[in-house]
Amino acid sequence: MSKFVGAHVSASGGVQNAPLNAKKIGAKAFALFTKNQRQWKAKPLDSKAIDEFHKNLEIAGIDTKHILPHDSYLINLGHPDKEKRQKSLDAFIDEVNRCSLLGLDKLNFHPGSHLRAISEEECLDLIAESINKTLDETKGVTLVIENTAGQGSNLGYRFEHLAYLIDKCEDKSRIGVCLDTAHLFGSGYDLRDESSYQKTMKEFDEIVGFRYLRGMHINDSKAKLGSRKDRHHSLGKGEIGLKAFELIMNDDRIDDIPLILETIDETIWEEEIKLLYSFTKESIC
Repeated sequence: MSKFVGAHVSASGGVQNAPLNAKKIGAKAFALFTKNQRQWKAKPLDSKAIDEFHKNLEIAGIDTKHILPHDSYLINLGHPDKEKRQKSLDAFIDEVNRCSLLGLDKLNFHPGSHLRAISEEECLDLIAESINKTLDETKGVTLVIENTAGQGSNLGYRFEHLAYLIDKCEDKSRIGVCLDTAHLFGSGYDLRDESSYQKTMKEFDEIVGFRYLRGMHINDSKAKLGSRKDRHHSLGKGEIGLKAFELIMNDDRIDDIPLILETIDETIWEEEIKLLYSFTKESIC
């Protein structure tokens, strides 16, 4: 199978539960938080939870390369305040180390926000500095930058922002990108028909490069094109429509990476996974 679709599943009760939650919805990939995303600190992962996590991955039949952990929403690697940026950096490094302990090779993160206190370029430079410090202090985990819709003061809403960060990265073997379809659409990149999709993906390839694509978030959008709003919707119920997702599922540049639903109704994730596979000749078995 060349496409690996899943969802951002709950790790409530412990990370070991995430693979089983993925299995319940027929997922072949998944995302999770390795700690409470609304808190700065968490108790360390214990060996029992780690062992159970891997045992449950075997039960679910999911490979670690198709798992895309997400860091805490509190973290801002480009924070204008030095002390607050250091707090974010420490938390980020801890999250990378948690991924290492779980045998996971990726960590997905939002680049950061300038909070209207510094320029975009200054903020991007601070984010790049934080990325390089993290790479220096950790091993084995690729840092996967997620594009944003550009809401508020969040950076990462242009392909040029992603390329800038990659260019500043000292170890390009451990940097990657996750494209969120709702964020793409909100920031002005159209995907709704074949012509628009190919134009957007050509631009991505020329500015960033498919070689850096490590995952995607598969979401329709409540927000309109170029609205700079981050509003996810169920597939086919938003402004993007189903054609974009059919094109993604048949794009061989997007093979063998986690394709993660973050749509708003988790009760239909199983149906949405089946829908996505129905766009291809692949079986979900």
